[in-house]
Amino acid sequence: METYFGKQTKDLYDKAIEIINNETILKSKNNEDEEFEIKIPHDFQKEFFSLIETVNLSLMEEKDNFYGYFLFQMSREIKFDISSPSAMNFKKAKYVIYFNPLIFLKLNMNQMEETIKHEILHVLSLHLIRGKELKNKYSTLAINMAMDIVVNQYLNYLPPYALTLEWINSKYPSLNLESYQTFEYYVEKIQIELDLQEVDDDGEELDSDENVQTDFSPENTHDIWEYSNDIDEKTLKEFTEKFIDNSYKGTIQVYLEGLISSLKKSKAELPWNLYLKKLMGTVEANKKKTITRRNRRQPNRLDLRGELRGHKAEIAVAIDISGSISDEEYKQAVKEVLNIVKNYNHEITIIECDKEIRRVYKAKSVKDIKERIATGGGTKFNPVFEYANSKKTNLLVYFTDGKGEDKLQAIPRGYKVLWVISGRGDKLSVKEPYGVVKKLSKAKVKDDILEISDIRSDGYSMNNQAPLL
Repeated sequence: METYFGKQTKDLYDKAIEIINNETILKSKNNEDEEFEIKIPHDFQKEFFSLIETVNLSLMEEKDNFYGYFLFQMSREIKFDISSPSAMNFKKAKYVIYFNPLIFLKLNMNQMEETIKHEILHVLSLHLIRGKELKNKYSTLAINMAMDIVVNQYLNYLPPYALTLEWINSKYPSLNLESYQTFEYYVEKIQIELDLQEVDDDGEELDSDENVQTDFSPENTHDIWEYSNDIDEKTLKEFTEKFIDNSYKGTIQVYLEGLISSLKKSKAELPWNLYLKKLMGTVEANKKKTITRRNRRQPNRLDLRGELRGHKAEIAVAIDISGSISDEEYKQAVKEVLNIVKNYNHEITIIECDKEIRRVYKAKSVKDIKERIATGGGTKFNPVFEYANSKKTNLLVYFTDGKGEDKLQAIPRGYKVLWVISGRGDKLSVKEPYGVVKKLSKAKVKDDILEISDIRSDGYSMNNQAPLL
């Protein structure tokens, strides 16, 4: 291995190999399939993080020291199972950056700095949330490639295996991707090309031990994001802004100013109907099993059935008919939901409820909507969630004045929840809503098509502008 930090880096790399070999021996002796966490000696951690401090200080000494101060605030951990030199996620109200010594220690100083900048640019672009929102619409590989292309266009000293615009245009000449375009532009174009190339959308099994990664893998480079705390976009932006404010110690490059400015300007909350449009693109349709296609992850297992896309997903729309929502609000809300959902391959179930479920029926268009039942009872949320849990629900939209229990006894199982509070309501009584809460009064009927100016998957206009020198 070629080294750039002399004996210290070479010794660290050798120690990392020794740690892995010892763990492999331990695993073979146990002869069990149970997962285990690789034990990293304290001395190795101390020495490795001392190296990271050297890189951090180098970043802080640069004229553009924003990245150095941002890294200074991040928690640091070692993980041998990530397939990139570094990775990040959000845990316990803090960004955490992870390092795989087996990959990171192969880099020179400039490349070490660039891989850290790479992770911070993902943070500034809110890719942690944006990627999750698109994961059911596009393959993991397409999303990872698109995100890396966006941030790597701002970096100069990338490792040779880094995913760059030049590399992907060379690998897929028919794409001819343009520079400094949006996240959604890249992911859509890349997905089309991958589908044409018959790339495995579900990923391939790794031949090596999943607890140890020694090489970069674009398919798995952001897997760690799945273990981030479940946090809404607004809260994550607030935490990110605190990190940014503490990192703003001097001059920064124009492209960074643009990213930061766009992030701060995007704080306005989306009205419920636009948020529903945004959410619809993230709801995963149930995958239909088929015997005509082999399982992509294990094609040699003929006993496993493959999957087909395009099966209808179940959308439940619960309407509180206790009297808290007016007839006008009721009709407008249902009309708006149907107007939004008709552009997607989903099936709607209307649930009329107060303290219990009064009626359930399917609806494909406005003409299917029935006059609601007259009732004056109180409101309980749990019956609706119990019903949704018993069905193959993908999304529950609950229209209510917000007055009900303070705690859900039936916790949502595997589906997204959007609470819409009526104009008469103030706030949701449930302390932990397990979803997003919006106000009905903010809704505004627009045309059927959601324009790019309404919602940007990458969120920031600077993602389609070349940096100014």
